[in-house]
Parts: sequence; structure tokens; C-alpha cells
Amino acid sequence: MQDRMSALDLFGKDRLTILGETPLVAETPESLLDDDTTPIARFFIRNNGLLPERADDREAWRFAIDGKVKHPLDLSVAELKSRFPAKTFRMVLECGGNGRSFFEPKAEGNAWTNGGAGCAEWTGVSLRDVLYAAGLEDTAFFTGHFGADPDKTGSMERQAMSRGVPIAKALEEHTLLAWAMNGEPLPFIHGGPLRLIVPGWPGSVSQKWLKRIWIRDREHDGPGMTGLSYRVPVHPLPPGFDGKHAETRILESMPVRSIITAPAHGSSYEAGTRTITVRGAAWAGDDAVTHVDCSIDGGTTWVPAQMTPPRNRYDWVRWAATIELPGDGYYEIFARATDSHGRAQPFRAVNWNPNGYGCNVMHRVAVRVGEVS
Repeated sequence: MQDRMSALDLFGKDRLTILGETPLVAETPESLLDDDTTPIARFFIRNNGLLPERADDREAWRFAIDGKVKHPLDLSVAELKSRFPAKTFRMVLECGGNGRSFFEPKAEGNAWTNGGAGCAEWTGVSLRDVLYAAGLEDTAFFTGHFGADPDKTGSMERQAMSRGVPIAKALEEHTLLAWAMNGEPLPFIHGGPLRLIVPGWPGSVSQKWLKRIWIRDREHDGPGMTGLSYRVPVHPLPPGFDGKHAETRILESMPVRSIITAPAHGSSYEAGTRTITVRGAAWAGDDAVTHVDCSIDGGTTWVPAQMTPPRNRYDWVRWAATIELPGDGYYEIFARATDSHGRAQPFRAVNWNPNGYGCNVMHRVAVRVGEVS
């Protein structure tokens, strides 16, 4: 336990739950995600390999753009700051396996509940501005991302993770080359000095410790792009099916999700309490959240929540609802978000896949009012 505490203390983390030690992976309990902007101390950790060496000079950190471009670039962080306009957006970053532990039977990978997500203020430059400076060739189709982190064995011969996105996603204004988080220099554990932020899509495409972006004329095939890695079945699979020969597609936009951040699971209230204020957050990948509803009777009736408009695209929606209680006792509060395509969260995990991606089952917290015998 001491080693586990030290791993998080080393990076200034506050009560995160470790899911894996090598590489280090830790999630945030939902009740600690009650801030509009997630503090760095409460932001989840997801690594795919070992940690790279720390940069001695953050401003001198360099990365390259090459491949299907007319003018290959090799830029330092200082040059990025001087050549391109800086932008700040508050945006959700979410692990592709968030919610994995709710699949039955269990899927492979870290057993995330809902804590593989956070919403921080990211500062950097739009990747599209840099790509325009490089001059995309007509055949530019996909990106390939490369970081400085070694794989799980410590080898640099193979990337720990090298994913990519279609050029259209890379050219969105909100896709950033980020050097700051919540107004502070981007922490090392979160990819500093420089990382990609590709909002709305699995966090694995938001390459940490960024060293290179390769512009390709075909879909990228680095680690994390082939087989079952960060891919989901095109056609539904029976739960437990290995999926080895199934037709798959790349996991792109993340599904709609809401979490209850207050009250915490297991909270108790005095006898006679007849109203509870429930708070939370909701987001929907590339799409918008249109409404959030809460239920204490298993979905028989629903109470609409009041939503605070997001600051910018890809920000999460903060919401609150007042729940009326019929009496003392034990209650389970469910939260259900719906996106702009009319897709709502399910009661139980659906779309089972061997690596457990995209599970967005409704979040539930249990509370007690008065003495329950």
C-alpha cells in the first residue's frame, strides 16, 4: 500500500484509485469530479508504456510534422508559441475504456468505472494552423502520432502507443498541440512539455510527450490501431465472444455519458429529509448533450435536470436536479443523459466487445434516509 500511495503522491494526486502500476493507471472517484474545471490533482492518469525522461528545457522540446506535406516542420515549443495564435478551451478527455468494469462477462483491460475522464482547460495552438503552415498534400488522409515514451519493456524500438485520426478531425479548431493545463505548464505525468488533445475521441489519440506527427495517405497502422485495439465490432457480438474474426471499426467519437458527483455513493441523510439536490456532469463525444434526467424508482418516472451551458464545444455540461423523496428509506438514484441524436444511456451495458470499449451504462448512487433496518 505504501508503494501505491507513493506513486500518486509523486505526481501530486488527490485520492485517485490505482488500476495498474506498470504502466501507471489511476481513475478519479465520481464524487471528486464535482468541479466545473477538474483540478490537476484529481485528473485521471492513463499511460500505455513507461515514462520517458523528463525534459531539461520545456521551451526547447521539439516535434516534427512530416510525410504528405509540402514543407516538413521541426519546431520547438518556443517556436510554436511565437509563430501561431494560442487558444484555451475547457474540454473533456476520456479513456476509451471508461466504464469497462460494467461489462458482463468482464472484458480485457483496466477495470475503469466512470473515473477515466476529466475536464480541464487546455492551452496551445490548433493543430490545423500548424498543418496549414506545413502545407498538406492532396493525398493527406490520416495522421500518425509518436511520443517519447518507451513501451512496457523499456524499449524505444516499438512505440508504447501510436494512434492517429482522419485529417478532418485533425483540422478541427479544438484539436490542440497543448503545453498548458489549467493555466499551468503541462504536468509531466499528463504529457508535458507537449501533447495532443483530440477532444471527443478516446484519450489514446491525444498523444503524450509528442515528438512527431506523420501525415499519411492511408489509415495509420501503429500500435493501438489494428486487431482489436481501440476498435469495436461493426455488428453486435454475443457477450463473451472473442471477436477475433469479427469486422471492426476504429473507436471514434465517445458515447454519451453522465455521472453523479453529489451525493456520493453511500451517503446518509437525517430522518425526515424529503428533498435531495443531485449534481453531476455529462458529455457526448463529438455531439451535444440535450438533456439529463434522474430517477429514484428504477426508471418508472424521471426528473429533468437543469443544465449549465458549456463554455465551448467539448466542455462538459454541469447539471443539477431536485429529487423529491416519498419518505425515509433506501434509494438508488440513476442519471441518464441523452445526446443530440436522441441516443440515451442504457440501464445495463450493451455492445459488448472483448476489450471493453464504449460502455456508457447509467451511473447509479445509493443513499439512505433515516434509519433503515
